[in-house]
Amino acid sequence: MKLPRQVFLFLVSFFALINGWAQDKPNIVFILSDDAGYADFGFQGSKEFKTPELDKFAKNSVIFTQAYVSAAVCGPSRAGLLTGKYQQKFGFEENNVPGLMSKNGITGDDMGLPLDQKTMADYLKEQGYKTAIFGKWHQGNADRFHPTKRGFDEFYGFRGGARSYMPYGTNNELKRDEDRLERGFGDFKEHDGYLTDDLAEEANSFMERNQKNPFFIYLAFNAVHTPMEATEEDLKKVQGLTGKRKTLAAMAIAMDRACGKVFDHIKELGLDKNTLIVFTNDNGGPSDANESLNDPLSGTKANHLEGGIRVPFLMSWPGKLKPNTVYDNPISTLDLLPTFLNAAGGDVNAVEGLDGVDLIPYVQGKNNGKPHEVLYWKKENRGAIRQNDWKLVRFPDRPAELYNIKEDIAETNDLASKYPEKVRELYKKLFDWELTLERPLWQLERRFEGKAATRMDTYRNHN
Repeated sequence: MKLPRQVFLFLVSFFALINGWAQDKPNIVFILSDDAGYADFGFQGSKEFKTPELDKFAKNSVIFTQAYVSAAVCGPSRAGLLTGKYQQKFGFEENNVPGLMSKNGITGDDMGLPLDQKTMADYLKEQGYKTAIFGKWHQGNADRFHPTKRGFDEFYGFRGGARSYMPYGTNNELKRDEDRLERGFGDFKEHDGYLTDDLAEEANSFMERNQKNPFFIYLAFNAVHTPMEATEEDLKKVQGLTGKRKTLAAMAIAMDRACGKVFDHIKELGLDKNTLIVFTNDNGGPSDANESLNDPLSGTKANHLEGGIRVPFLMSWPGKLKPNTVYDNPISTLDLLPTFLNAAGGDVNAVEGLDGVDLIPYVQGKNNGKPHEVLYWKKENRGAIRQNDWKLVRFPDRPAELYNIKEDIAETNDLASKYPEKVRELYKKLFDWELTLERPLWQLERRFEGKAATRMDTYRNHN
């Protein structure tokens, strides 16, 4: 006789406790959304977007008000968080774009996370973790860059940077190989439902199969990245919005629901007391492409104003971190790897070259300093530096701008002419940091002029 699901889950949790399955090492679940707007969550103040599951999670988490990514576009941002290093140190400075050739002859499929770089999954496997990634990879399409060769035991997702949420088939043509859904290595088969929901189900299945071991899940949603595709059911739930904004809100509903399924399943399995969970986003929202909102920040995905690099960030670890609290000092997604590794029983101090830090002592109040006095950003000849409350943004075609972020979060009051000494100081510090970096492994050629060039730049930045 087949037991009802709720009875089955209760028995699983009960026997997990009486048989001593509970682990000293915490399970780690890292959830990354894609291209979400800074303001497009209820816990970030949105009145338009409904995200009840993430709002509830936020009340049980630490909310980081000044969380940054290391790049304003998807690929480099993910390379940084996966390695705990500024990705420019190993030449991953620009998106890896399929079908194009760089100035030095590297083709799209060969643009990927260098093989000499260890990922957070590599380090956690060394600590005895079962590891999995579900969703978007975007760290190289060639087989040698595959997630299962970069520390992940399991993979269900796609290698590229964006794909349809619907199954490819008769009415939905597959145009790029890297968009194909893949299970493990080389087993390509399309799903049946809406991809955001499917990824959550895959994560839940992995938890059920691996609950006897400490596990690490990297749930890399492609939501809410383009293409703008939502189910009719979710679209009906959106009121008062039209066009892309309505579709985006419906896509956010699906992602929030998927997060809720994962949170609920962790609790159903009796793992909630020993699971570290992080939710964040990979870069600022591309307000032009998907009509996301980054208020009150200026800027958008692909630039170094706050709207391109500051992201929502939640962290929960029962018994270790106080729920419903706020942490105001600047942090970086570079801090994820050191935080996870130390939580897993590893020693970050034994790893050379990391730019991130373990956030837990700072949040617990054991370290009253700031995780980062200085943060850097660079893409080609554009760059930015934040030192304490001062931020310099360098442009290729006009003078640098200077802002006091504490007093001017929207970056509307350029203070460069008022404080020229501070401009020179930060400009020199940024330049000195750049001297420590590797040359970019690829830089994409600008092959078109006028409107065509604009379209190409849009593709490069938004892929």
